[in-house]
Amino acid sequence: MNTADRTGEGVVRLEGRAKVTGAARYAVEHPLDGCLHAWPVPAGIARGRITAIDTERVLAEPGTVAVLSHENAPRLGEPEDPELFVLQSPRVAYRGQYVALAVAETPQAARAAAAAVRLEYAAEPHDVTLTGGHPGLYAPETVNGGYPTDRERGDFDMAFAASEFRLDTRYRIPPLHNHPMEPHASTAVWEGPRLRVYDSAQGAHAVQSELAALFGLEPERITVVSEHVGGGFGSKGTPRPQVVLACLAARETGRPVKLAVPRHQMAQIVGHRAATEQRVRIGADGAGQISALAHEVVTYSSTVREFTEQAATPSRTMYASPHSRTTHRVTRLDVPTPSWMRAPGECPGMFALESAMDELAVTTGIDPVEIRLRNDTAKEPDSGHPFSSRRLADCLREGARRFGWEGRDPRPGTRAEGRLLIGTGVAASGYPVYVAPARATARAEAAGGYRIEVDATDIGTGARTVLAQIAAEALAAPLDRIRIGIGNSDLPKGPVAGGSMGTASWGWAVHKACRALLRTLAEHSGPLPEEGLSAHADTSDDVAARSDAYARRAFGAQFAEVQVDMDTGETRLRRLLGVFAAGRVLNARTARSQFIGGMTMGVSMALTEHSTMDAEFGDFAERDLAMYHVAVNADVPDVQAYWLDEEDQELNPMGSKGIGEIGIVGTAAAVTSAVHHATGVRVRELPVLPESLLPGLAEWRRPAVV
Repeated sequence: MNTADRTGEGVVRLEGRAKVTGAARYAVEHPLDGCLHAWPVPAGIARGRITAIDTERVLAEPGTVAVLSHENAPRLGEPEDPELFVLQSPRVAYRGQYVALAVAETPQAARAAAAAVRLEYAAEPHDVTLTGGHPGLYAPETVNGGYPTDRERGDFDMAFAASEFRLDTRYRIPPLHNHPMEPHASTAVWEGPRLRVYDSAQGAHAVQSELAALFGLEPERITVVSEHVGGGFGSKGTPRPQVVLACLAARETGRPVKLAVPRHQMAQIVGHRAATEQRVRIGADGAGQISALAHEVVTYSSTVREFTEQAATPSRTMYASPHSRTTHRVTRLDVPTPSWMRAPGECPGMFALESAMDELAVTTGIDPVEIRLRNDTAKEPDSGHPFSSRRLADCLREGARRFGWEGRDPRPGTRAEGRLLIGTGVAASGYPVYVAPARATARAEAAGGYRIEVDATDIGTGARTVLAQIAAEALAAPLDRIRIGIGNSDLPKGPVAGGSMGTASWGWAVHKACRALLRTLAEHSGPLPEEGLSAHADTSDDVAARSDAYARRAFGAQFAEVQVDMDTGETRLRRLLGVFAAGRVLNARTARSQFIGGMTMGVSMALTEHSTMDAEFGDFAERDLAMYHVAVNADVPDVQAYWLDEEDQELNPMGSKGIGEIGIVGTAAAVTSAVHHATGVRVRELPVLPESLLPGLAEWRRPAVV
């Protein structure tokens, strides 16, 4: 075996050439004879019902084939996710909800037809505004991920009141939106009694399961293909309305149908990170040791389905805290249903927690790195279990060394270059280690080489390359003899690409199948049969048998340097550095890409991404990339990612933890802490805007007195 092919090496993506040459087909790029195109019609009110729909003139237009609505769409079965119950009722739950679908011969004709559909409504009063004291707030049974809504240890009120230092702050994060490069898109074709769907999804089996329930089919009669997916960030982790609409239209017209969600409709349709208001209270002694920690979260969901961002959960696990209170409260508003967005819960929660830790460092006069080290813990506070591995302290120390933290003057505003104020900040990060059961098949082929199959999804992370490396190492075979089949519901079932659990889950099954194949080959004599020899693996029992005596998390530390123009309040990132402990890194090239991608998204969250809800119209104002600003190359001039060697025997056969999400966790807090160090202005509501800084920058702009 070539040592350059083994896990840990920076192997180039196997599908790289196919992508840059256009050979890799995405959801709406598969050529199909007689294919139609669909364009959705969004609701024009925030709450109410449709009283009339006029499609007569639209249907008379050349190229228009059909217009579907609740009046004529085929009836669907009850899905697990009510958001998929499209075109079944005149009720409108939020502005932008899909209420009709135009189907035409070309994309242009479909768009024109959708614009020409006339609807009349009976509008009802709506509520789309989250407030900390909203009368509809309640405690959900659980929050996202199945975590308990509230947790309390010790006596927080007593310990907080008795603390030498007390911090009581509130942090606000606006709604944030998923904008993967490839929009949510689907192509559907009925082949007699069978349904074939090409879908931009993070899990083909998840889509297959929902479509089976909706259309009353056996799952085996549905094939979902998600071989190449242009990003997802969690928003493609569950099926979205466009795949159901494409299937409905294809059934109704008897022809294949393609549907790509228009960019300006994505904010309403594909899920988003809900706004949160978070109160953090920390009590500590003179040495900076935390005795009391409370993290209380207020957020919202829709009237369609409950989804509660688990933003308080990081405070249950990150630092030693003998007395703790963490709570979540949610209200149901007339808005689209929030959903997964990179590091759900952990990302907004860690912004609040790590910002508060920086404020505690300033209050106590202790270095921000040191105060985190003093509150490190070998046991998870919430469960009392030891961590299977925890190198947070090493990440902080190594990051400080590489960044040049030593000798930092803690006083705000002490560094300037002309009218630019320079500051540095740090934040820690943590993310749970998840793993789910998966199945895989490994086959030794008569013609030579090996075929590995698992319904994994590569959303740009390099999953197929890493899985091939895992197989090559397990089989002691060269990488060029490994062929990988992924992204198809006809393959052995795997979990969605989400929660940073994909490689750990799929890779475990691949490793197990390959080891089983080696045993099968050892027992076989003579040439291989024409069909080859195969071995199958299912890790359900392995995952269930994992010891629950350990807490498993990945950790990291991010360091940021920013400049703030004292005259304009404009903030720019100068450099960003992260050091992570995430188990065994299986591909150095793709791992670095994931770490940098996560950190870049964190910078974007801190400095540019912002969404506002128009209270009168019940609509997000920033509806495309011209108004919703994501970070671009000019915003991230110097981003570096490093990792520590970490051996952990309590994970999986590869020793790997997830890396797709930990990069974003903590980054925004590092940036805003750097802004405070530069200016003395504490930003507690994202993103950092000039209008938030200018009042506090007045003293820097005041002429010196001679």
